[in-house]
Amino acid sequence: MKVGKVERHINSVIESDGVCFFGLIDPPKREPRRALDNSKAFYEAGADVILIGGSTGAQGYPLEQIARLIKEEIDLPILLFPGNVGTITTHADAIYYYSLMNSMNPYWITGAPALGAPVIKRLGIEPIPTSLIVIDPGETVGWVGQARPIPRHKPDLAAAYALAGQYLGSRMTILEAGSGAPAPPTPEMFAAVKSCTDIPVICAGSSKDLKDIERTVRAGADGIHIASMIEKSNNPFEKAKEIVSFTKKIGREKI
Repeated sequence: MKVGKVERHINSVIESDGVCFFGLIDPPKREPRRALDNSKAFYEAGADVILIGGSTGAQGYPLEQIARLIKEEIDLPILLFPGNVGTITTHADAIYYYSLMNSMNPYWITGAPALGAPVIKRLGIEPIPTSLIVIDPGETVGWVGQARPIPRHKPDLAAAYALAGQYLGSRMTILEAGSGAPAPPTPEMFAAVKSCTDIPVICAGSSKDLKDIERTVRAGADGIHIASMIEKSNNPFEKAKEIVSFTKKIGREKI
């Protein structure tokens, strides 16, 4: 399968900046206007991709409405991070087409991808083959996806799953501790995964401050999802500028 436009964009940003910044919007958590404002904050701050998704409720009308508003007003690629087969919209440019590698339920490994594949093809959305690996504590995504979260002190296990995913055809790896987790996966995990794979490794949120971002990117993360640090801010535009600027600075230093 050929590499598509959005995937090429992500890879190009990683090569030039050392890190790709994904501004994450979770439709059920925000009214459409606030979600659009947060997206504009990411855009004006220099984010590279608007990411839309969530483990629960990110489907149907809220997803369609918010994705349409963002598509109409913001000139950035829209990438879906699906919680299930319902997290698909015609207003998206691409989708993390992932297998939840350490789920105990085959549905999340191959079942949901199989059910979603014909819809993605019919709508012309660009699929990006991805391995999703859930790290302890896992939070909502771990519970919904019936994962066996990898212990935080076992980076070798994360690396093994990531390498298996690459061998099976994934072109990106996501390490996910779960929304609301006390911290992102450890720097040791990102370093271990990066050392044994040849594809981008992405940190899916849980960063609480700039120090978390710095540790994650310096350890080897090629991309980072940020949502709550903007959602909880009284001034999302200024906060987004601070976070994106800092992340890019660390990324360039890493090159």
